[in-house]
Amino acid sequence: MTQLPKRFTAYRYLTGPDDAAFCHRVTEALSRGWTLYGSPALTYDLEKKRVICGQALTKEVEDAEYRADLTLGDL
Repeated sequence: MTQLPKRFTAYRYLTGPDDAAFCHRVTEALSRGWTLYGSPALTYDLEKKRVICGQALTKEVEDAEYRADLTLGDL
């Protein structure tokens, strides 16, 4: 019997203030093979008086099995 290849789809959701640092985090993830998943989300933090962004990302991971202790940002 042939064993199926190990693989999974990783999911992560980045959040942070709407600033250049957030854009750099998303850009870095894209350069590491992550793909945008859906549209970005925006909300306003009344206490800190700033816009907060969120962006979902996915990545197909080959030759590996999912484990709950994975650090997704390292994939």
